[in-house]
Amino acid sequence: MDQDGQDELARVAARYAVAITPLMAGLIHAEDAADPIAAQFLPHREDGEISPEERLDPIGDGAFAAAPGLIHRYRDRVLLKLVSACPVYCRFCFRRESIGPGADAPLRGDRFAKALHYIAADETIWEVILSGGDPFVLSAARIGEVTRALAAIPHVKVLRWHTRVPVVDPDRVTPAFVSALRDAGVSTWVAIHANHPRELTAQAKVAIGRLVDGGIPVVSQTVLLRGVNADAGTLEALMRAFVEARVKPYYLHHPDLAPGTARFRLSIGEGQALMRGLHAAASGLCQPTYVLDVPDGAMKAPLTPSYVRADAHGHELFAADGRWLAYPPKG
Repeated sequence: MDQDGQDELARVAARYAVAITPLMAGLIHAEDAADPIAAQFLPHREDGEISPEERLDPIGDGAFAAAPGLIHRYRDRVLLKLVSACPVYCRFCFRRESIGPGADAPLRGDRFAKALHYIAADETIWEVILSGGDPFVLSAARIGEVTRALAAIPHVKVLRWHTRVPVVDPDRVTPAFVSALRDAGVSTWVAIHANHPRELTAQAKVAIGRLVDGGIPVVSQTVLLRGVNADAGTLEALMRAFVEARVKPYYLHHPDLAPGTARFRLSIGEGQALMRGLHAAASGLCQPTYVLDVPDGAMKAPLTPSYVRADAHGHELFAADGRWLAYPPKG
């Protein structure tokens, strides 16, 4: 790489946090310039190229800030950002402007108390989503404190922790850690983030198994990324790997308009074509919901391709072989 390229990478790394765990670094095939693991975690010159449509807050979190660290976008649930640190920093992250070294300190003390007060005062809040950063970088003791505090609020029935840790740093998921996630007052779920089947290592499967065997249901979140998983074979292999690890595919996210992420984005039509292929090829257990977080925080819009259309005689249904079949059948 020439000096200009090195200088540009330095500028990118200075603006957006860089970290990768030894486990993920060990999965990179250094001889492959288009390695899908490297693409997710290592800085790239194009990270500094900002497109006109990109936004510092691409899903509009700021408009829904209700208390320190607390986002209240949907009526029955809130998102609580406990930390601004992650064990790895994804190059496509929609919060890349607000996480990493120098970002907000962990949510504790009076700031945490204010968030709890807001949740306790609104009886429509049924679910609390724990995010960040990655909340699983916290100690088991702190995880237990947060769990107990939220479980003590009578109308909070579900805690959902969003994390990459079981995949990228699975040794953190100890029996004590799993125990800290549970409380008799709430149902605890964990949503793990992985984007390529290579990430579901033997170590990751042990950590996931520890969660599931500990009574915690696990679902997946994946971002559809050009150069990582935006092809039929990789996407199918990833969803099958989740199910084999006892993880239910949950969301497949269309990439957000985060600054410097154009290289990862594909069109909605391309994503829908991939979803049609997955629907035709794999079990219903392997089907995530394809979604897009609408800019400005309006909603999470399902992008599932349509399998039904009206005609003059009723409807037509899309078949796995690509044909549209009349319903009710004619003759």
